[in-house]
Amino acid sequence: MALPELSRRVRVTWNARMQTTAGRAWWPSRLIELNPKLKEQAPEEVWRTLRHELAHLVAYERAGRRRIEVHGVEWRAACAELGIPNEQPFHNLPFKRKRMKRNFAYICPECYSTIRRVKRINRMVACYACCRKHSGGLFDSRFRLQEQKL
Repeated sequence: MALPELSRRVRVTWNARMQTTAGRAWWPSRLIELNPKLKEQAPEEVWRTLRHELAHLVAYERAGRRRIEVHGVEWRAACAELGIPNEQPFHNLPFKRKRMKRNFAYICPECYSTIRRVKRINRMVACYACCRKHSGGLFDSRFRLQEQKL
């Protein structure tokens, strides 16, 4: 896993503003933020969360400019290499959950998949899956998401 640039530039900080998430990875700035509430958990949980977030940076570093899924194949491979195979995308720690009502729904005219959002989309957005399947991942107005009434 020779990633010399990543190993030189990765930074880890505690973010006191984090309430619901255990950690967050920022690429390309190569920053990992951890929730200070992790200090109240077992030390293994801190290390597991750190490796989980580091796996995101490893996956993005290897992918370069290529778009990858956040918890996709590349991330799962990096998790296995970092000693946490079968890692789950979300934690089950006793942090308060943030539930936001998703008042806006959009539908793809091609595959009819529905996307629910907290905020209204104010620009042209197309179904990513259909754009990948039918136009090589490039925006195609045929798959523009249409707002549904709830």
